[in-house]
Amino acid sequence: MIVELFVLPNWVTFCTTFVILLLFIHRLRLHRRKYNLPPGPKPWPIIGNMNLIGSLPHQSIHGLTKKYGPIMRLWFGSKLVIVGSSPDIAKAFLKTNDIVLVGRPKFACGKYTTYNYSNITWNPYGPYFQQARKMFQRELFSVKSLESYEYMRKEELHIFLHKLFNSKNKTILLKDHLSTFSLNIISRMVLGKKYLEKSENVIISPEEFKEMLDELFLLNGVFNIGDFIPWIQFLDLQGYVKRMKACGKRFNRFMEHVLEEHIERRKDVKDYVAKDMVDVLLQLAENPNLEVKIKRNGVKAFTQDLIAGGTDTSSVIIEWAISELVKRPEIIKRATEELDRVIGRDRWVEEKDIVNLPYVFAIAKETMRLHPVTPMLVPREATENCNVDGYDIPKGTMILVNTWTIGRDSDSWDNPYEFIPERFINNDIDIIKGHDYKMLPLGAGRRMCPGYPLGLKVVQSSLANLLHGFNWRLPNDMKKEDLNMEEIFGLTTPKKIPLEVVLEPKLPYHLYCL
Repeated sequence: MIVELFVLPNWVTFCTTFVILLLFIHRLRLHRRKYNLPPGPKPWPIIGNMNLIGSLPHQSIHGLTKKYGPIMRLWFGSKLVIVGSSPDIAKAFLKTNDIVLVGRPKFACGKYTTYNYSNITWNPYGPYFQQARKMFQRELFSVKSLESYEYMRKEELHIFLHKLFNSKNKTILLKDHLSTFSLNIISRMVLGKKYLEKSENVIISPEEFKEMLDELFLLNGVFNIGDFIPWIQFLDLQGYVKRMKACGKRFNRFMEHVLEEHIERRKDVKDYVAKDMVDVLLQLAENPNLEVKIKRNGVKAFTQDLIAGGTDTSSVIIEWAISELVKRPEIIKRATEELDRVIGRDRWVEEKDIVNLPYVFAIAKETMRLHPVTPMLVPREATENCNVDGYDIPKGTMILVNTWTIGRDSDSWDNPYEFIPERFINNDIDIIKGHDYKMLPLGAGRRMCPGYPLGLKVVQSSLANLLHGFNWRLPNDMKKEDLNMEEIFGLTTPKKIPLEVVLEPKLPYHLYCL
């Protein structure tokens, strides 16, 4: 990461800055002497180790881990960062010391894009967060709630497959189809209608909606220099804060429109029955028995969580899965044999069928191991002093768990850099409850993703039907060795170059008709 230089306006500012730097360096040295910190590279003045972090931070940190070990100390500016890169250290962070390492750093993205830390992702741990998590688990993502929306997911899946059928034998950008499909599902479940369809009363264009979400994910994952060197934050050297403010304003305009539509719909209706998740949130906000009152910004922030968390993650996983599979026709063949045996060729795969498709589920698991949608879990912060593996972790330390490295741990996985779904057949590796720290695609502990039941349903059923309904190949006689597998870093990690692919239908024609 390159720190841009700036011009000091006068000698007074220069002298003041120089004194601050001396005090900063002095305090930093005292701070280091006080604690037994893990090993790590020697930091530079002011920037710490930020010069070692490239455009793909998880890979930069992976390289440093090889030298300094599974628990490592870094300095991002004046912020002490402890990185865990092994299953044992991840367990110590996310289970043994979960209650102590459950905080969130106060980053600019949380302030400007999530209603001043009002969402479940960036909110500090406390009564508000605990209440929000219960709401998500018991009201929004309960078994009963997800079953009530299953018909929506089924309808959107059929529309998605129909559109792919109409693109048969043509080169397509799979990402475009996946993102539209995911957004339509989430829009119906959360907002009550599809916001990617053009209409007279549209508040936002489909293109702007997708662009807004892409920007949100990018800005919530960037390394913003001002977060780690607070006294230069006002300069906004990278321009990220300006973009965060603009993104926040665009989202707020959209969210205000959504809330007003829902409030108007509920007006003067006695015993109104919630039709979508925003309705549920508005009803909860009116509940006088809530421990912490949910204000209007809270409803908007939770709605934003639901939209963002349910779209990009599933489409990213599926695109990576198909990217791996087009390079390995033998895996597609085995998955097809399982699908033909269990499902047959006269119907589509339903959500209830997934339990009987262990090899297809193994492909999804292997994709999440090798291409974790969040290669580093959202940063945590120590709320108290604690000790891990014999090292001190002072209060206020930022905690990173590098799931990208953990998924490549040679002590946990044979041939860790190879895509081998068979490793998940006939074993007890758990990815759903977050109890197996060899693989953490959904996180673990109190900060584990609350929407994982929905995400897994969408990923499993979508991937199964894509393999069941189509043959896949690379376009224009492209060789599998030429397929670009580079990443882009953000809150999620999609492919740098979207997958271009050609598909051919293989089921009876009538199944693709609406």
